[in-house]
Amino acid sequence: MTDEQERDDFLRVARRGRAAAAGLAPQPRAVKDAALHAIADALVAATPEIVKANEGDVARAREAGTSEYMIDRLSLTPERIAAIADAVRKVAALPDPVGETVRGNVLPNGLDLRQIRVPLGVVGIIYEGRPNVTVDAAALCLKSGNVALLRGSSSAIDSNTVLVGVMQGALLGTPVPPDAIQLVPGTSRASVRHLMRARGLVDVLIPRGGASLITSVVEESTVPVIETGVGNCAVYVDAAADLDMAVDIVVNAKTQRPSVCNAAETLLVHADAADAFLPRVLDALRAEGVTVHGDERVAAAADDVVPATADDWAAEYLSLDIAARVVGSLDEAVAHIREYGSGHTEAIVTTSQPAAKRFVALVDSAAVMVNASTRFTDGEEFGFGAEIGISTQKLHARGPMGLPELTSTKYVVTGEGHLK
Repeated sequence: MTDEQERDDFLRVARRGRAAAAGLAPQPRAVKDAALHAIADALVAATPEIVKANEGDVARAREAGTSEYMIDRLSLTPERIAAIADAVRKVAALPDPVGETVRGNVLPNGLDLRQIRVPLGVVGIIYEGRPNVTVDAAALCLKSGNVALLRGSSSAIDSNTVLVGVMQGALLGTPVPPDAIQLVPGTSRASVRHLMRARGLVDVLIPRGGASLITSVVEESTVPVIETGVGNCAVYVDAAADLDMAVDIVVNAKTQRPSVCNAAETLLVHADAADAFLPRVLDALRAEGVTVHGDERVAAAADDVVPATADDWAAEYLSLDIAARVVGSLDEAVAHIREYGSGHTEAIVTTSQPAAKRFVALVDSAAVMVNASTRFTDGEEFGFGAEIGISTQKLHARGPMGLPELTSTKYVVTGEGHLK
């Protein structure tokens, strides 16, 4: 297929999405929730078809030498499909943000002014590997009144094609337009470029994946982008830390699920706590199979510490590796985070309220934890329900993005023949 043909195919999909947005936006909660339940039921009913398509994707991935970790992310089983359907039902149970009044008052001239939440419109989502994101993203967009244009990776094309077909089929019996959920056609780099350049047809792009994907979308897109996900998260152990608590938090933040963006990648230890803390934490990390990349003082505390390089401080390992450094003060820890961090999540472990307060004030990240693991930066953990991603930018949405973050606002002004 030529680039021109791919562009024409994409434009047809995008225009159908734009038309569907007008039909979806005014739908009440009851209609959207019924549609989500229909999708959940249809996914369960289509389990054999979905599994068969997924087996093809997995077989090709194995032939290509894909790592077992990535194959696990790609794989769908009947149990996983049931869990995906349950997640859709949970989205249906969440409050509908559309129409919510953000603020409002009666102006001195008698005009009634209200700022209300409205859908963003057409949301393009570019993501890698995991076909469960196809359903999660579609459900969140539908609930918030948005059309979802989904561009998954070519490695999951068969799975995603069937999943989107099942969801569209479920919408046929509802007032929600089936074109509210669409798969961007094509598997080439050109199809991604068409989506990124569809300003006027697509209202916002959300990339979900590794640093290279996010950087590419941010730098090349003419459509507004909500930047998500890259996490070089740090845990700072203060001079006044409870060392038992600190060991537990560091081990949990690093090892509970090392391949996610809110896992800790950096450990900063105050010099006054280093002699007592380092042997304990290094033993605990070693027991979990973690490789520590440390500065000279950390390396002096154990024979198996790998000397850290400049690249280690900025690394998002997504593996059982952590970079560790001893700092002379809280301010030095903050300076390290500001230089090398990604603005995702940082944590301080301390019994000192002034230290905690200063750390929170100085650290410029989407989430700051005090005596808690970085692993809690998550929409469900925060009580938001499902999330579309974790934003590390500062415009519109920051941190875990739930349903309200998938809306914009408009002003409704009501008068009684008012003239200016």
